[in-house]
Amino acid sequence: MRAFIVGCGRVGAGLAEHLAQSGHEVTIIDTNSEAFNRLGADFPGRAIRGDGTDDDQLGRAGLEGADAFFALTEGDNRNILAAQLAAETFKVPKVVAKINDPVRAEAYAALGIATLCRTRLLVDALAVYLGLPADPGARGVSPATGPHHGVEPERQGRATVASGAEA
Repeated sequence: MRAFIVGCGRVGAGLAEHLAQSGHEVTIIDTNSEAFNRLGADFPGRAIRGDGTDDDQLGRAGLEGADAFFALTEGDNRNILAAQLAAETFKVPKVVAKINDPVRAEAYAALGIATLCRTRLLVDALAVYLGLPADPGARGVSPATGPHHGVEPERQGRATVASGAEA
């Protein structure tokens, strides 16, 4: 599998290492080259300093034909935009955007965007620790629940789409 990750924070670097150790081809992109220090010295993938919301840079990095794309920066809007480019422009079949705001995560899922809301995951984990019932909606990646424009019918529910500027 060929995987692209935008954002080399703790989550992005951890996923990159895990995928690479499992034998997958990994490219990780971040605007800050110091972020790549989170990767092990023996990381076999490619680390590229660049902007994951720039379609020209994604194209030069070789996103065309990738199997999976993960937008894992700290910015919800940046992640949605990167995910939209991966899904619509590069036709990546599996695209996930990390979203911090639970309201946005639900709205994007309804619009056809697969999301991972770490806020909801953490709230659920803490509630379960206290003995409260689990939140069934806080289980991993929330698949897209609605269709959106620009994606072929057979791809609906798996791609991500949105627009907007970074907040």
